[in-house]
Amino acid sequence: MRRRPFDLRRPARRRWISGVWMWLVVGGLGVLLLLVMLSREKLPRSALPLIRQRFHHTSLIEGLNITDEMLSPHSFTRQMVDQISLAKALVIISKDSNNLQFAAELSAQIRKCQALLSNSATMATPLTAEEWETAIHDMALFLYQAQQLHYDSATMIMKMRGQFQSLNEKMKSEAEKNTKYGQIAAEELPKGLYCLGIRLTMEWFGNPNLQRDLLERKHSLEKLRDNKLYHYCIFSDNVLATSVVVNSTSMNSKNPDKIVFHLVTDEVNYAPMKAWFSMNNFRGATIEVQKVEDFSWLNASYVPVLKQLQNSETQNFYFSGTGDNRTPIKFRNPKYLSMLNHLRFYIPEVYPALQKVVFLDDDVVVQKDLSKLFTIDLNGNVMGAVETCMETFHRFHKYLNYSHPLIRAHFDPDACGWAFGMNVLDLEEWRKKNVTGIYHYWQEHNADHTLWKLGTLPPGLLAFYGLVEKLDAKWHVLGLGYTNVDPLLIKNGAVLHYNGNMKPWLKIGMEKYKGLWDKYVDYSHPLLRQCFMHG
Repeated sequence: MRRRPFDLRRPARRRWISGVWMWLVVGGLGVLLLLVMLSREKLPRSALPLIRQRFHHTSLIEGLNITDEMLSPHSFTRQMVDQISLAKALVIISKDSNNLQFAAELSAQIRKCQALLSNSATMATPLTAEEWETAIHDMALFLYQAQQLHYDSATMIMKMRGQFQSLNEKMKSEAEKNTKYGQIAAEELPKGLYCLGIRLTMEWFGNPNLQRDLLERKHSLEKLRDNKLYHYCIFSDNVLATSVVVNSTSMNSKNPDKIVFHLVTDEVNYAPMKAWFSMNNFRGATIEVQKVEDFSWLNASYVPVLKQLQNSETQNFYFSGTGDNRTPIKFRNPKYLSMLNHLRFYIPEVYPALQKVVFLDDDVVVQKDLSKLFTIDLNGNVMGAVETCMETFHRFHKYLNYSHPLIRAHFDPDACGWAFGMNVLDLEEWRKKNVTGIYHYWQEHNADHTLWKLGTLPPGLLAFYGLVEKLDAKWHVLGLGYTNVDPLLIKNGAVLHYNGNMKPWLKIGMEKYKGLWDKYVDYSHPLLRQCFMHG
């Protein structure tokens, strides 16, 4: 049998396999080398030798790139800038601590470092190792010294907190003084008004023709009870302010001869009020002047406010200043206890023959015809008023004490407030719903001043709760006596109200709104010219 010949292909296969193994060994060595290199890249930067960091600064061949320097984690420029920022804060702290010498030395070192950086940036060359090492070392000594002096952020925060508290207390004190003096200025009787009152009193008692003219006008008494006419009531001790309300209303009325004004004042201003409205004609409007002292039914046995006023504790609270010191000074104003101020809750009794009236405060100006107010359907409600709840501070919780269970149980704290000053009143519904009795109820429960402080709006909110018909805001624009008002609202407003302390007849009044009031004052009148130095 012949031998089988050698297969010449086998050796070739062995050579191919050995070549593969060779390449695998070479590839493995390459991967190993790559892993070593990657592991070295993951080493922390701080582990690099200092000499390498120095090389970073000396290896810049073509100029200095400041942006790259500041972004580099190895940058000594960046370290110097951080030191400078900290040092500037320490200069302020050291000055505040009255260590002026240290502050001056630290400031000098800051300027030195800034000069080095500035020169480096200007010349586009890096700092030498000697320059930055010296600068950083010297600044570090100052920072260490500041640390030893306790010029740290915690100390700074404590000092600033103390200063802030001191400034806050001073600010509160100044705000209280400002409020106090502003209230005094608001309560002051201007010299011109005092002069006018005196001269009108002299005119009334010295001129028999005025009293005779008043007697001749008795034929107009029928108008005072005619419910087909437009009846307005004003309760005031300010002759000139009342005159502006009457004059502006009649001048802007389409039918001034159908207007009837019911004015109530006090004993002191009764003669001046009668004299003024007897001497002047307001486009044929009928004007009645009464004094509150003639209403015999307004006595302590009927009126809770008068009854409380007889209480010694109430007198001390409002007049001696020995009450609750937390009560704002504006609520301690005795005017809030004046019956002229509270007479608005007795209108059906003051005018028993009338069915509907419009109540006006004496610090308003009328610039539109108001006759449409008398035809507005109040939908069975007692009062028509403009709501003031556009902001949260004009809701019930702003005026009333909701920690008291009686208030909390009966009234929604988010109910809308509304404004006194221009109000349509259905006196027939008032009598049916006994609003005055409701007012008495709440006044009696507030004898200890725990439901509200003072003023007529809080008890008004309670007495008329659920009985107010919302009017269009254009009928009554508020704020001209304490804030800036949208000019468009003023232009379209029917009644402008100078509520607040800055009344237009006072020196502290807002100048930009005085012209709206002054246009209804005839300063050419002899008495006004004498008292107000006009003309």
